[in-house]
Amino acid sequence: MQRSILWIATLVSTVFLGISATSVDAGDWIRDLQTKAIEQGRADFGHWGLDPLKYTQWASHSNRLIPVYTFGTKGAGPRIDLGSYAGANSPYRRESELQRIYSRLPEKTLSAKAEYLDQTNVFDMQLAGAAAGKKHIFLVIFDGMDWDTTRAAAIHATQQIKYTEGRGTGLHWLDYTAGGTTQFGFMVTSPHNEGTDVDVNLQTVKNPGGKMFGGYDPLRAGFTPWDKPSSPAYLISQPATAPAMHAYTDSSSSAVSMTAGIKTFNGAVNVDQNGVQIQTIAHRLQAQGWLVGAISSVPISHATPAAAYAHNVERDDYQDLTRDLLGLKSISHPAKPLPGLDVLIGGGNGQVELIKKPQGDNFVPGNVYLTTADQQAADIAHGGKYVVAARENNVPGAARLQAAATQAARGGHRLLGFYGNGKFNGHLPFATADGDYQPIVGRSNKAEVYSPADLTENPNLAEMTRAGITALARPNQKFWLMVEAGDVDWANHDNNLDNSIGAVKSGDAAIKVITDWVDQHSNWNESLMIVTADHGHLLVLDKPALLITPAGNQAK
Repeated sequence: MQRSILWIATLVSTVFLGISATSVDAGDWIRDLQTKAIEQGRADFGHWGLDPLKYTQWASHSNRLIPVYTFGTKGAGPRIDLGSYAGANSPYRRESELQRIYSRLPEKTLSAKAEYLDQTNVFDMQLAGAAAGKKHIFLVIFDGMDWDTTRAAAIHATQQIKYTEGRGTGLHWLDYTAGGTTQFGFMVTSPHNEGTDVDVNLQTVKNPGGKMFGGYDPLRAGFTPWDKPSSPAYLISQPATAPAMHAYTDSSSSAVSMTAGIKTFNGAVNVDQNGVQIQTIAHRLQAQGWLVGAISSVPISHATPAAAYAHNVERDDYQDLTRDLLGLKSISHPAKPLPGLDVLIGGGNGQVELIKKPQGDNFVPGNVYLTTADQQAADIAHGGKYVVAARENNVPGAARLQAAATQAARGGHRLLGFYGNGKFNGHLPFATADGDYQPIVGRSNKAEVYSPADLTENPNLAEMTRAGITALARPNQKFWLMVEAGDVDWANHDNNLDNSIGAVKSGDAAIKVITDWVDQHSNWNESLMIVTADHGHLLVLDKPALLITPAGNQAK
């Protein structure tokens, strides 16, 4: 009888969703939903963009408010406590603050009802934490993850609809209390401007101010991340000719807001709207004796990890960005290089190009992100400062990286980890919602297929994070570490819910590595962690209950 009821429930659910009963696998329900959504061009559970009848209508970013989760901040003092920037203290309630942040007063942005902080306040919290005596600062960035993306992952993890607003529950970082010191808020991510043209060879800005300014209109976009916007098209600056439209950010501009504390143009890496280089939190702390590092599941000098430390007017000048990260001479620092990060771990291994125009005239054919000469210059085996762990045939990636981290810590060296899949743009293998590594098609109608070697020769993000902390956490040593779950953005660009949920869960596992370390080796009086995203996309969950498997619905 029970088996019959389950079969009927499954049949009803599959008919309602437009999925044939024979195709349903309750153990991989999200995969089935994504497959049919692409095949049919629509889905009852949700869509990407403005049109509920078109599943893959929008593949870029949005101007949505983005959640901010802090740990070690509640009651920690002015400018550390998230309340310093939210509610009545929101900079969006004060004209003078908006003038300071945007270098102008954006239209329709000042609001007496604003509850949200600005993305630059993430930088402010880190700076204040260090000044107040924090010893370990973690900045975790889920690239491209907004409130809806997080909620989809939480629904899948719990097989329940546990919240309709607020912080939420169901993932490790959502539920972790940090000894009662965690807080929740949300922020504006809009850039200074979109449409700035640059000269990568001269490192100059051609048209300061660009073509569209940033800002945030809550009457059109909503006062919270879970509000239904009155004008969804506003979130994606459509139409661009409409009055008082505001630019939505890219990953480099938004990351710069969090690492350097300024609004800048889309495409910029730690330069202001005029192209002037700005110090990051890592530069400031390193000068005070801190060790600093950046880790990413995507290539090592993509926008977010690059923004931890490098300078460039062009986010795609990857080889020069990597040179800055490693303390080598670059187009931005041709005479006196930056000191370099103490830990850099990420992807990019195996991706080779002969021509890469955005990188400028000094591009070296070969690996897009790290030239052979630069890798050798960094390696302690050739007189450099880094213990290098790179993907090798038949060598387990996690074990090799951890051994290199231990060697670096014991020898007082730096650590460079260089992994990834060259045939798939250099990123780590994508984990899907059920935890396997078998992606299916999204908007691009392409699915990556990994070999056993791809999985064993690469560490995952959690293993990278563990190695990074090993290399940085030396006795009586302060450190700052950025960790990026970059594959969330790649999945959302592809309108791929299966990959997106898997990427969120991968990032969640990396966060648990951090919280476990703090619980075992430190505490939240001397540690600070900020978990957030650089920007959102435009996933809309029309009927989120449909993300729950038929078996999950039956169990309730």
